[in-house]
Amino acid sequence: MDLSMIGEDAKEETLRPRYLSEYIGQDDVKENLNVFIHAAKLRNETLDHVLFYGPPGLGKTSLAHIIANELGVNIRVTSGPAIERAGDLAAIVTGLDEGDVLFIDEIHRIPRTVEEVLYPAMEDGAIDIMLGKGPSARSLRLDLPPFTLVGATTRAGLLSAPLRDRFGVMLHLNYFPVEDLVRIVFRTAAILAVPISEEGALEIARRARGTPRVANRLLRRVRDFAQVTGDGSIDDECARNSLLQLQVDAYGLDELDRRLLLGIIDQFGGGPVGLETLSATVGEDAGTVEDVYEPYLLQMGLLRRTPRGREATERAYAHFGRTLPKER
Repeated sequence: MDLSMIGEDAKEETLRPRYLSEYIGQDDVKENLNVFIHAAKLRNETLDHVLFYGPPGLGKTSLAHIIANELGVNIRVTSGPAIERAGDLAAIVTGLDEGDVLFIDEIHRIPRTVEEVLYPAMEDGAIDIMLGKGPSARSLRLDLPPFTLVGATTRAGLLSAPLRDRFGVMLHLNYFPVEDLVRIVFRTAAILAVPISEEGALEIARRARGTPRVANRLLRRVRDFAQVTGDGSIDDECARNSLLQLQVDAYGLDELDRRLLLGIIDQFGGGPVGLETLSATVGEDAGTVEDVYEPYLLQMGLLRRTPRGREATERAYAHFGRTLPKER
């Protein structure tokens, strides 16, 4: 397949691993998931409902597709914001075949009224539909074929306890170590037919924020520079120069990361500063700051959360060559 002829979304699908044996990293998650899948197949039962949670870009969607492939069933994909009414959910679950996987991304954003309909579907294999309105309204219960709900969320704390408790399998995905990201970069480069050296792969992996999605995105952009300004192959010098052009520094910080941290340091004396004030300062939605940017900065020890707000750490000051105030 010539990947140059298809769009970015299609390329992302092509790069997805299809089976657990192809999935790199998250070894504990893979081992447990492998046991659960094989046990369900041995008993000829439907896999229990699965919840994946962790920062974005770590492979939750890929794992949902892998579950379907390992079980040899179909997968239906939707998201929390797309299910606005109970009828939307009813239309989806009544169209499932026995054993199918229903994947709901951003499941924490399902409306509460829809969530109430989801409970019996998960627990009892049935769904209640209201027919009519007012005094003549009546409830109709429809039996559903056994299915596996796979939910994904970046904010497990926003899930209600009743919904969370109905998942039999809960798996947390962590940021990937550099060595796993190097293997992912090599795998993607091989699929894209991009020559890359070990040093070039390492340079990309180090700046990928512990996230396979970011690693693949950086690889594709570095490939562009390699093809236009070089001979098409990626070595460490090509990777460094390309990433410098992309304004991705040695910590993997991009422009918004730097604006966020420097905003705390320069405008608020290192903090503390509230999330809403900080998001207004950098011109980004508070939810995006909290879900997408903060987890990595916290992981890297560049940012700290306190009861009074966000603070830049000593490591952040050192990274930007700033002097830490004597009193904070």
